[in-house]
Amino acid sequence: MPPASALAPRPLGRCRLPVSTLGFGGAPLGDLYAHLDEATAVATVEAAIAGGVTLFDTSPLYGHGLSEHRIGAALRRVPREGLVLSTKVGRVAEPFAGRGDGSGYRGGLPHGLRFDYSYDGAMRSLEQSALRLGVDRIDIVLIHDVDVWTHGAALIEQRFGEAMNGAYRALERLRAAGAVKAIGVGVNEAEMCERFARTGDFDTMLLAGRYSLLEQPALASFMPLALEKGIGLMLGGVFNSGILATGPVPGARYNYNPAPPEILARVAAIEAVCARHGVPLRRAALQFPLGHKAVASLVMGAVASAEVADQIAELAQPVPAALWAELKAEGLLAADVPVPQ
Repeated sequence: MPPASALAPRPLGRCRLPVSTLGFGGAPLGDLYAHLDEATAVATVEAAIAGGVTLFDTSPLYGHGLSEHRIGAALRRVPREGLVLSTKVGRVAEPFAGRGDGSGYRGGLPHGLRFDYSYDGAMRSLEQSALRLGVDRIDIVLIHDVDVWTHGAALIEQRFGEAMNGAYRALERLRAAGAVKAIGVGVNEAEMCERFARTGDFDTMLLAGRYSLLEQPALASFMPLALEKGIGLMLGGVFNSGILATGPVPGARYNYNPAPPEILARVAAIEAVCARHGVPLRRAALQFPLGHKAVASLVMGAVASAEVADQIAELAQPVPAALWAELKAEGLLAADVPVPQ
């Protein structure tokens, strides 16, 4: 087992819900890039539980409900006490409408999904999630994908209004009744996190790809606001969709696309600094975001038990302070960026 500090629970913002430093992200279990064997999927979740992971995040989007089914199957085999379950609202399943396409998942369940950020839509979505997961309570509920990336500039105002007037009111009511412990949003854009944070009363936010060793656009405005308001952050995409895990190799992915030359060059410079200190790039990339006080957990995907073990091991290994100092001296991190202590 890794040292206790590797997965030590952190309080999730002001709600103080304890979550493991490493969280489990369920998107790959929905057959995101390839069809995944059922037994392998369940075994991966079981490996995370055995390794000390307590936070499990999923969504109806992930394989059109398949990720929720698989995570639920694994969680039913162990005591629920101490485990924190997070899912999302904003899409409602239509089992008999035909699946359609466009979600990007290679496999998954044959059920259609439609956007619905209304009050009733959020309640229906959460009810469907509870049935797929096979649980009678869900700890964290996030409003999903209210961002320009998903809806485009022409629709974002409409979607934001729908979410705040509908889904947000539903989640507020559930939190007030004690039916859920924390509410938030899950998006790809720091600007939308900030807008939600200034408009509503949220406990947590799951932000993907906007705070990493490579770039920190969320640091300028949103993350200070999160600290001010006591919003606990869960971070996804800390490898910027791949390049901080693979390094600047041919075909390296950045923001879901082939990395452009300037990104390849910057990552090569970061990797060179890491190499001088005997630290793999992926280890530095995994540990860097934990230096910010607003960050409670890193939500990482995996499709095999070995991947989970690798993530736990990388969190357990030390990164010397001199590495962060050299990155700042080389201009690869700004002088005021917080780093792990």
